[in-house]
Order: sequence, then C-alpha cells, then structure tokens
Amino acid sequence: MASGTQRNEAGRRGDPGPSAGASTTADGTGVADATTAGTTAASATGDAPRDATDAVAVAKAAAPASGETVRVDSWIWSVRLVKTRSMGATACRGGHVRVNGERVKPAYAVRVGDEVRLRHADRERIVIVKRVIRKRVGPPVAAECYVDKSPPPPPREAVAPAGIRDRGTGRPTKRDRRELERLRGLGPPE
Repeated sequence: MASGTQRNEAGRRGDPGPSAGASTTADGTGVADATTAGTTAASATGDAPRDATDAVAVAKAAAPASGETVRVDSWIWSVRLVKTRSMGATACRGGHVRVNGERVKPAYAVRVGDEVRLRHADRERIVIVKRVIRKRVGPPVAAECYVDKSPPPPPREAVAPAGIRDRGTGRPTKRDRRELERLRGLGPPE
C-alpha cells in the first residue's frame, strides 16, 4: 500500500517515481539507470552535435507532406520575414507581397524557385524560395529556406528623425502639421 501511495504522490509532483529509469537499493537510495543517465547528461550539457545536417533535418520535418502546398502568408511567417501569420495575411491583402512580380492573395501556393517580394517595416525584402516549409522554425534553419536578394537596410544614422517637436511648445498648428507630414513623406510636396 505504501508503494502505491508513493507512486501517486510522485505523479502529482511531476517526477516519474522510483520505477521509471531508476532502481532502488535496499537502503532506499535511488540508482539511475545507465541508459537514462547518459541521455540526460548529454542533453543537459548540450554535448549533442548541432550542425547543418540537424538544420536540414529540422527543415525537412517542417516541410509539408508530398503533394501539399503552402500558403504564401504561412511561408513568410515560417521563415521569419513577418512576426505573425496574420501580419503576413494582412500584408498580402494590402498588396505588399508579390510572387514573381504579381500581387497575391494570402492563400497563394508558394513553390520552390518563386521570387517573393515583401514590403514590411519600411524595407523591401526580396527572397527566392529554396525550401517550402509549413511550421515556424528557428532563425538559422529559416535562413536556409530562402536566398536573400534584398538590398541592405539603410544605416540608422542616415534616417533622420522627422517631426520631433520641442517639449512644451503646445499643439502643432495646421501649418506645422503640414510641414511634419511633408517631412515624413505623407503629404503632398509643395
């Protein structure tokens, strides 16, 4: 009866108890099984080999089944060009995503070799699809799924902060507002 109670309490605590991967000696101390100890020690220290073949294996695991296609909004989210899939769908609906030069809807099927252009966060990204994946993967694996042909982003010093007003100057007048819009590139040029 005591062993059943111990197993129930161990299950509530979340640990597997003495029967899973360990044996108990006569004095009650637990001895870890050799196979379990080796795997936990290797995974805890990070000694498992991580290289390009692991990244390819992860990308293949995230690939769709044979014959299935992947939506463009899902793909640009999976390779980390946008933060969320819904942002990818919104960009497609707004005309900010082009595949092979044509504006596409979010459900457009992406294929290997397609050129995807995405205007996002004041930058244009131009990528060529190398691998089609469905699930979001880490940045090193995502970088192997496309060839980046994007122009480099402008340096931060070159981008001047437009429209910063001094503190305490009050509400901008109509003339001030128009000048701010012109500086930001939103209004008509004068």
